[in-house]
Amino acid sequence: MAILEVKDISSGYGEVQILWGSSLKLEKGKLTCLVGGNGVGKTTLLRTVMGLIRPWKGSIAFEGQDVSRLPAYTKAEMGLILVPEGRQLFTDMSVYENLEMGASNKRAAPKFKDNLERIHEMFPRLKERETQKAGTLSGGEQQMLAVARGIMADPDVLMIDELSLGLAPVLVLDLFESLKSLRELGITILLVEQNVHMALAISDYGYVLSEGRIELEGPARDLIKNEHVREAYLGL
Repeated sequence: MAILEVKDISSGYGEVQILWGSSLKLEKGKLTCLVGGNGVGKTTLLRTVMGLIRPWKGSIAFEGQDVSRLPAYTKAEMGLILVPEGRQLFTDMSVYENLEMGASNKRAAPKFKDNLERIHEMFPRLKERETQKAGTLSGGEQQMLAVARGIMADPDVLMIDELSLGLAPVLVLDLFESLKSLRELGITILLVEQNVHMALAISDYGYVLSEGRIELEGPARDLIKNEHVREAYLGL
């Protein structure tokens, strides 16, 4: 059984429909990517799954339970966590305080120490800068902190929106390596990513979203070889 199953979801903003019956499944312990061009609805899908946007139609099941209408904070307490596009850190708070905020729900609080040690192993730079204000970090360090804050929430499923946006290639490589480490820890990951080649290269399974609909899906290794994907998204 899939740990997260999205069935025929339609949603949007106001009267503007963005998603038109999109469906996807996340297998437990796997890294799945959702790729596509700008403005096709990738962020809207994540926000709908998280409960930040109410679905118009369709259903969302998390660990076999219908969570379609539950608010975001309830889903977070159940172990469904979103690392949003643009990081959305508490910029006037220290690195450590941001991590504390990530662990503020009832589920994560008892595991604070263990998860903090895990963060320091994965992102030693954050340990070095734990008293520094988040707003003074570099872009790459801020993205590390955003991911780390998500891990502090003790997720079963971690959804990450645009991991590499605006970052130098060397930092992108470090962040993608961290996703492999998270998968090895048993965390299920849904990655929305503009760098299609890298996303598919590290993922187990992939979905291609186009104009609010899932256009293609399959094992990531097969999507990399797909002629349409290579022409439309990889420039090959």
